[in-house]
Amino acid sequence: MLVSRSKDINLFRQSEKVSLIRFLVLYTILVASLLLLISIFYYQSQEKLMYAQYTKLLNTYANSQIKKLKNLHHYFPQQTRYPRSTKFKSAIYDSEESRIFSLLEKEPQYFDNKIYRTDGKIHLVHTLDTYYLGAKYLIIEVDEDRTWIENTARNILFLGGIAFIIITIFGIFFVKLFLKPMRDAILLLDDFIKDTTHELNTPISAILNNIEMIDTSLMSEKNKKRLTRIDIASKSVSLLYQDLTYFALGHKMPKKDEEIDIKALILNRMEYFFAIGNSKNIKFILNLEEVYLFIDKAKITRVIDNLVSNAIKYNKRNGTITIDLTQMGFSVKDSGIGIPKDKIESMFDRYSRFNNIEGGFGIGLHLVKSIVVEYGFAIKVQSSLDVGTQIYVDFRSKGYTL
Repeated sequence: MLVSRSKDINLFRQSEKVSLIRFLVLYTILVASLLLLISIFYYQSQEKLMYAQYTKLLNTYANSQIKKLKNLHHYFPQQTRYPRSTKFKSAIYDSEESRIFSLLEKEPQYFDNKIYRTDGKIHLVHTLDTYYLGAKYLIIEVDEDRTWIENTARNILFLGGIAFIIITIFGIFFVKLFLKPMRDAILLLDDFIKDTTHELNTPISAILNNIEMIDTSLMSEKNKKRLTRIDIASKSVSLLYQDLTYFALGHKMPKKDEEIDIKALILNRMEYFFAIGNSKNIKFILNLEEVYLFIDKAKITRVIDNLVSNAIKYNKRNGTITIDLTQMGFSVKDSGIGIPKDKIESMFDRYSRFNNIEGGFGIGLHLVKSIVVEYGFAIKVQSSLDVGTQIYVDFRSKGYTL
């Protein structure tokens, strides 16, 4: 029981891991987007701070240059040398934005912006109140100190990384907290199935053995029909019991791969299903080739039983079931109610049921999928509502597909 429970916990943890990864991917994208947005706001705030500092400094330079331009204007043309400085470069432009004189390394791009960056330079555009030397615009240029960018990037990476790690840890904690009720419910259901399986063993065996020993020669037709219905119901319960046993204890059973005559196995199992199918007046069409597979007999039997059982369960009265077996694969096709397209992808999930009218735990097709995946086969589904469903197990392909 401890081994069984450990297996169930491992199975759930695999499912939990998938859910956790999906959540974390979405969570990471959202958190990264949020941190990116915060980083952009932080960068913009640092840029504004940088502009404010440069504006104050360059305005000081501009005021100093204006005094020199005023002096040059006053003594022009006796003095013609344009004032220069080792701290900055400057230029003057007229009202048409035409250059009068320039010492700039980069030509100005804007005249309507107060201050801006361009190719590693900072330009301050100062509009002159008095047109000295015919100039309306004074441009002050200095080299941009890019230390602020490096500091900003370093802060974003460091603080953003810490925030991302903390938020991710909280995310993992909360998702595990939210998954706990689901984990407990699944483990409770698994325990129930195991207990049910254990309790069903003795009564099912007794019912089937006693039905076989009943002498029907002296029975009335009415009682024979009643006994037939009991026999069919018992076999249905027996099939469910076999699924539950494999589900609960399959991992304990040693794997015994051997050469199996699949055609003979299908014919043997059909003796079991003919009685169940006759209760719904279902016609069986068998197209079977001689096929041998090196496989565990109990596992391939579960695949056959579940596919045929579902074809009967979800078929219409007076319907048909076609079973094909070739060297390439095995298929079961029914004329039943069909499966909605949005349910096909999840029909092989554990506890998944695409029809609430028929009973069941929803583990049969999950067992089929697990066995198909184990042996590297492919399983394909074609279904149309009110037309029927065909499930095909491809012996050649590798991988599980729909």
